[in-house]
Amino acid sequence: MIQAFGLTSNSFKDLPPAVDDVSFEARAGRVTALLGATGAGKTTVLRLMLELQQGRGLTYFRGRPLHRIAHPSREVGVLMGDVPGHPARTVRGHLRMLCAAAGVPVRRADEVLEVVGLVSLREERLGTLSRGMDRRLGLACALLPDPHTLVLDDPAEGLSTRESHWLHGMLRAHAAQGGSVLFTTSEPKEAVRAADHVITLEQGRLVADQEVAEFARTRLRPRVAVRTPHAARLAALLAKEARTAHRSVEVVREVGNRLSVYGSTCADVGETAFRHGVLVHQLADEIGDMGPGAGPFPGEAAEAAQDPRAGATGPETGELLGDGALGVAPGPEMRGGPAAHGDFASPNGSHMRGARVVPADPKAHGDQLPHSSRDTHSAPAEVSGHAALSPATASRPPAPLSPLPPPISVRSAPSPLRPLRYELRRAAGIGTGFLTGAAVLVTSALTAVLLARVGHTPQARLLAAWPRELPLPPAALGAGLLGALAFGDEFRHPALAADRGTVPRRLGLLTAKLVVAAVTALVLAFLAVGCDAQVLYLVYGRELTEVPADWLSLSASWFGLVVGCAWAGVLAAGIFRSTTAGLAAVVSVPILVVPLVRKALDGGSVRAAAGLPARLREVLLLQWPFGGERYLAAAVRVVAQPVGGALTLSLTALLCAYLLTTLRSRVR
Repeated sequence: MIQAFGLTSNSFKDLPPAVDDVSFEARAGRVTALLGATGAGKTTVLRLMLELQQGRGLTYFRGRPLHRIAHPSREVGVLMGDVPGHPARTVRGHLRMLCAAAGVPVRRADEVLEVVGLVSLREERLGTLSRGMDRRLGLACALLPDPHTLVLDDPAEGLSTRESHWLHGMLRAHAAQGGSVLFTTSEPKEAVRAADHVITLEQGRLVADQEVAEFARTRLRPRVAVRTPHAARLAALLAKEARTAHRSVEVVREVGNRLSVYGSTCADVGETAFRHGVLVHQLADEIGDMGPGAGPFPGEAAEAAQDPRAGATGPETGELLGDGALGVAPGPEMRGGPAAHGDFASPNGSHMRGARVVPADPKAHGDQLPHSSRDTHSAPAEVSGHAALSPATASRPPAPLSPLPPPISVRSAPSPLRPLRYELRRAAGIGTGFLTGAAVLVTSALTAVLLARVGHTPQARLLAAWPRELPLPPAALGAGLLGALAFGDEFRHPALAADRGTVPRRLGLLTAKLVVAAVTALVLAFLAVGCDAQVLYLVYGRELTEVPADWLSLSASWFGLVVGCAWAGVLAAGIFRSTTAGLAAVVSVPILVVPLVRKALDGGSVRAAAGLPARLREVLLLQWPFGGERYLAAAVRVVAQPVGGALTLSLTALLCAYLLTTLRSRVR
């Protein structure tokens, strides 16, 4: 069950808020539609409910706000917009990756594929899916953690009639199992077909909260829209003919020279106007509209705004019955309170309750009570004759305004419950990493052959395919690119936080990406040296592939360089939210940072690394077991090199910047 109280968005400058004091309930076991025209505030209401946007108000999901739920995705399934998956990822691979993010067994992916009917397309790429299949995949992503509540933003947009029927059937099946379903739509007929309860928004305010039967009876009646400079005369003529023919016709006088005629046809209204010489400017059938006062007729908004009498006189409303009696329903004050959620607030200042249009209460929006304290299904009173307000009612002071609801703080993006498994499936789910690795190995082998042909290249640089003219060898550049893609793809295709378009800054996710990037870099570095040696052996023989005497320190330097480049790409892409920025940070290390480190090492204040083990023994007064000082000295020599020092300095700075931005986002 969803309970929303006083949802209000923040206003910008002098503009009114997009959503103002919206309260409603969506009960379990039922499908609830949030209906409104484009710009009515439907998506803003959902974002306020899901704590994705700053504002005020409270929303409870089965009695708890979303920020108090340990695993929100297991309580609320969200579908807002298209599925933000990598176009080259398969349907099944995308769901398996999300299984690790949601912390559910991987077999759940196959279960939801069967539920939404995508088993035959599980190996299809996301970029090849049609609109209907994308909607099915989005629903599968929402159902993956088996949530109790579904919140969907216009899920049937762009779907065919057959696909819409299937989607509505899925929503009803979820509600039949005891779940809550809330979806937005701009089509009244779709709301009637798919929902059990309809909540209507207009210009950011809640104007109706009705059962679907009442909504269909009061909001989907056909009407005849008439515009004439003799509106009062034509209304009287229609009343006279309805009285004579004993027909039930309802005429609503709108703002300006407009009439809404219910229970008649264009032909009847046109013949009446023709017989009596009444000039008609517009005559049109309106079917499936929102009832009286649903807004100006097409092309009439400017005319209504320029009419100075539009705001001075309220609408003239009446019901022409078969016996000629003119029925006028009493206003909200006569019912003993402000207009309830079941009232329809029209732009011209009238509320429609049931099948009647009554004058608007100017205090209605200020006196709104919480939804739970209202009776939204009470039948309207029907009174014949003209109603007058009593002196006691007219002089009654307005009820005090309710206090502002508490502010809504933006919820942080969820982090994967199994980050290492998620990162492995993310990296292996597309062919970008494998293609990059293959391109790096081919480039490295060709570069090694060319360097050997030119000559004058040390053997260590020859095996690494690292010419002096390049800032980094191909393997290091490839490792940096793969590291940058680890975060860059997350920002391009934010599968973790599809509803907010960002990536969660969590140390668990960062650690998983660093571990996977390091392992990938080590494998790439080992394969690059092996391929270079094998190609050199095949082309030039054994003399160019001999193992150097200082292979241990060279190997440490080589692996440290490649892993450092990969980590620099991961951290820089995570900070600057771009793959290009991550790769630029990797390239800038030898170009910008290395000269600075070399200049600092040439200074007299820098102590040499020679004799470090002896000094460590003097300080710690301990003998390193198993000759550990040799490995420590080798690591220090690597760091003491210009490239190693530059990488260490760069990684330290990037890590500190990442931690700073993480803490800053949490404080916000």
